[in-house]
Amino acid sequence: MSFASLGLSAPILEAVAKQGYEKPSPIQEQAIPAILAGKDVMAAAQTGTGKTAGFTLPLLERLANGRPARSNHVRALVLTPTRELAAQVGESVATYSKNLRLSSAVVFGGVKVNPQMLRMRKGADVLVATPGRLMDLHSQNAVKFRDVEILVLDEADRMLDMGFIRDIRKILALLPKERQNLLFSATFSDEIRELAKGLVSNPVEIDVNPRNQTARTVKQWICPVDQKKKPNLLTKLLNKRNWKQVLVFTKTKHGANKLATHLESRGISAAAIHGNKSQGARTKALANFKSGDIRVLVATDIAARGLDIEQLPQVVNFDLPHVAEDYVHRIGRTGRAGCVGEAISLVSAEEAKDLAAIERLTQQVFEREIIEGFKPTNALPQSKLDTRPIKPKKPKKQKTFVARDGGATGEKRSANNNTGAKRKPASRRPQGQSADAANNEKRSEQGARPARKPRNTDAKPQSNGDQPRRRFNDEKPKSDGRRRSPQRSRAPKATA
Repeated sequence: MSFASLGLSAPILEAVAKQGYEKPSPIQEQAIPAILAGKDVMAAAQTGTGKTAGFTLPLLERLANGRPARSNHVRALVLTPTRELAAQVGESVATYSKNLRLSSAVVFGGVKVNPQMLRMRKGADVLVATPGRLMDLHSQNAVKFRDVEILVLDEADRMLDMGFIRDIRKILALLPKERQNLLFSATFSDEIRELAKGLVSNPVEIDVNPRNQTARTVKQWICPVDQKKKPNLLTKLLNKRNWKQVLVFTKTKHGANKLATHLESRGISAAAIHGNKSQGARTKALANFKSGDIRVLVATDIAARGLDIEQLPQVVNFDLPHVAEDYVHRIGRTGRAGCVGEAISLVSAEEAKDLAAIERLTQQVFEREIIEGFKPTNALPQSKLDTRPIKPKKPKKQKTFVARDGGATGEKRSANNNTGAKRKPASRRPQGQSADAANNEKRSEQGARPARKPRNTDAKPQSNGDQPRRRFNDEKPKSDGRRRSPQRSRAPKATA
């Protein structure tokens, strides 16, 4: 199948061909026709499989024939969780719309807001934004949502993890009800599916890959090592194996800065990228890493989603993530679009539980390699994951019970029949006799009960002397304990 067979126009096909793409990926084959048909879409696929082009190409195709955006108005809105991902999606939109008369803009936090407000005065056919900055611009009337035709939530599960759910709900309340909704993500958690129920209408659900599985093109292995020796082990691996471009993940921002400083002191060019860095510093570090000026980029999980680095050869987990799903997103930076990659994890004995959770999630037992001179003091426990294929269970044999009289076998009785209790013999009556007649006959045999004495309704009530007996309602109310002075009769005042 080719891009031309998906229904895309010549200007877009020309832009795609310039990027060197000939055949669509599986996610693009299924998503592009559904979006062109105007349907809501929920798409889940592994990172690096072309999700961005999967919604960008049909989105541009649908907007190409409409009227240009008015001042401060937006026709298509793309929400992303991070600034880096917003910049990357913005680049894709600009690249594929070169031959079209469409305008696009990118807005995110960490930079001055005034240039973005000036840019939005012209309007934008496609606006790529992070939720926080978008709400800031809307509060200042710099962005208006009346003309929004298409909404895209990219990496929707990551947005929920980062706490953007409130901003997303506020934005959804401001958008027109009649619009097309597209949800793209590496995975769909239960929370995302719950959010999608109230957002999309009769969506086309696309899932081209098994959930939480890593790409087959990525070789994964671990190095058992003590926590204190991790920086020196990473330095040795970089030098001995001659790794040229490595993305390293740490748990904390302080750990990222500390590791980058350590590598620089060993003569290895490195830079850190995390949330405390200014947007200018983050953009510069990422650009230098892509160009090869920086050998090692040390990042927190903020860079685990959305970074598109062509043919990234190695990803190193300096620290294992606490959430097993984040491991899948981290190593998804390598082995993209069919390329071969390598994922190495430096694991200490304290991280044994995190490693077990990752192996259980990915259903893989990772190969272990102890580097000479870095044998851990506390050995890492062996994996307990059972990867043997599950054998089908044999059908259970039907249980039989022998009758009490030793005769033929009887069927299993229901639990409601009280099999352990003795049953009373059923009373037999002649055929054709009614139940009432049988009961009357039985009573006559046993003897009739003595009849009750009729109630004497003419009897006078018992008297207590001459005073009739007080009924309940006539009884005096009980005293509440308070003393009351006797009421005195007051004579009327004499009038003059």
